[in-house]
Amino acid sequence: MNRLLCLLLVGLFAACEDDSEFVTVQMNEPVMMSEKAFRGSVKVTGERKAIESCGKICFYNGYLYISEPGEGIHIFDNKNPAKPVNVGFIELLGNADVAIKNDLLYADALIDLLWFDITNPAKPVLKGRLENVFPEATPAVDNNYSCDYSNVYTEDGQRKGVLVGWNVKKRKIPAGDYYVMEDMSMPASPSFSSEAGAKSSTGVNGSMSRFALYDKYLYAVINYQMQIFDLTGDQPKKVSDEGGNYVGDVETIFSYKDNMFLGMPTGMAIYSVKDPTRPERCANITHVLGCDPVVVDNDLAYVTVHSGNFCGQNVDELFIVDVKDVYHPMQLVSFTMKNPKGLGIDSDKQTLFLCDDGLKVYKIGDDPQTLVANRLAHIEGMDGFDLIPYNNVLMMIADDGLYQYDYSNINTLKQLSVIPVKKPK
Repeated sequence: MNRLLCLLLVGLFAACEDDSEFVTVQMNEPVMMSEKAFRGSVKVTGERKAIESCGKICFYNGYLYISEPGEGIHIFDNKNPAKPVNVGFIELLGNADVAIKNDLLYADALIDLLWFDITNPAKPVLKGRLENVFPEATPAVDNNYSCDYSNVYTEDGQRKGVLVGWNVKKRKIPAGDYYVMEDMSMPASPSFSSEAGAKSSTGVNGSMSRFALYDKYLYAVINYQMQIFDLTGDQPKKVSDEGGNYVGDVETIFSYKDNMFLGMPTGMAIYSVKDPTRPERCANITHVLGCDPVVVDNDLAYVTVHSGNFCGQNVDELFIVDVKDVYHPMQLVSFTMKNPKGLGIDSDKQTLFLCDDGLKVYKIGDDPQTLVANRLAHIEGMDGFDLIPYNNVLMMIADDGLYQYDYSNINTLKQLSVIPVKKPK
């Protein structure tokens, strides 16, 4: 999701040994793989692989695509959301994000972009790969330990291979040394059938996505850069500047009208993409330091900030911002929450769904100030991460599985199914 640079005095957290000149610390040591082995590891299988951890979600023409961070993509036939069927798995090291357009699934694999033909979703076909388009991408770190990059690059700055993971090891270092710890958590109808009748040409992503689609382009925000790919032709073509367009520390991206809304630890940035290959920075709106996704509807942006992460704050809030004039956004109100994360809006029902202390549902009225007073439901018992409301079915990914609800009667949500996470022992 993000990268934050924090100066960490390891001596404060280390256990001193008899020799007072050294301390013992925990450190993340790199796990390397040759480029040939890494690129040869892609595997498509019809195996019904259990989900061991949940990441980003994407819905497309009756099928759910669930990323298991760093491992690959689970595929479920969700045409009957009361009985989702596991139909296959794409083994893809380093995957975090997915976007779908015209029966092609685009996915990152650390430094590369791959695409698959999903005309038959149960049998994806690998069509191609663009190498090194995300050259600085690194696997997630889920602890506060320093990362040792000494074995990642040669003395002349060349990468030794592909950094595919981290192992926590004890290390004895000189007392008083300072290390830079870098967090790279990966961290995008009356019937409740999720097919929605006519087929869509574009997948629906959750609010945590770092991929967004606009017109014929794919936008990816990874490691401070916005990379842009033209999706016409036989294969994607990178059209962003060499190295990408610098956008800062961005965690999420949301496409609305002719603009991209970027969730950042310091606030929200807005870019115009009227000229799709040359994004124009329109404005920034800042808030307390925090991790935040963004969704936009009816010229209002809804932004969450949550604590309990590497973003350096203890604030939990939902912000509403008027973005009718993207050059002059105005924050209208903020609400204190418990630990808000992903969110989504059903425009037809004027309803906001929010992952916070489980699942919260709000009626969107004419006055943003009254949003919290118009709460329709609160379902507790799970730690929600992200969600997609679509055609009266809410698909919510949580730490223990994927929950689905029928909200055709918005005042009475009905649980349809749960796809559990089978966490490794």
